[in-house]
Amino acid sequence: MAKKHHVTTTVNGDECDFLCEPQQTLLDCLRDELMLSGTKEGCATGDCGACTVMVDGVMVCSCLVLGVEVDGANIDTIEGMPRTMNSTAAAPFPGAQRPAMRDLHAGHSDCRPRTARAQSRPDRDRNRYWLAGNLCRCTGYDKIIRSVQAAAKEMRGNA
Repeated sequence: MAKKHHVTTTVNGDECDFLCEPQQTLLDCLRDELMLSGTKEGCATGDCGACTVMVDGVMVCSCLVLGVEVDGANIDTIEGMPRTMNSTAAAPFPGAQRPAMRDLHAGHSDCRPRTARAQSRPDRDRNRYWLAGNLCRCTGYDKIIRSVQAAAKEMRGNA
């Protein structure tokens, strides 16, 4: 059995630490060690984008990052987006996006972490940019793009 490594990091604004094996992915650490189930495994090869998280303000596929690599890093997952929405690294409107996603039946999509990075005045092209690299098998992209646009409109007071 391999020796477990101690990792200290900040996840969704909270300092935490966990033990992981050298080959354990960040995705597995988030789900199995920290019990954060919002990050999903789709392909385990970095092709689908379902496991997207923010590490030090950069979008990464957590299935391609080792848990030991995030020692000292700041990680934002979909669970933490509402708590960190005033941060420059977080989405400007994830709280407003939730009702829109529910109303437009886009709420269970694994594409949410990427759409949450759209700007507060998104257009269809910007949303498509943030969805690039994410293969949506659940709703199709149209409902997700419409929900982001609806949330941005609500935040601007044009509801």
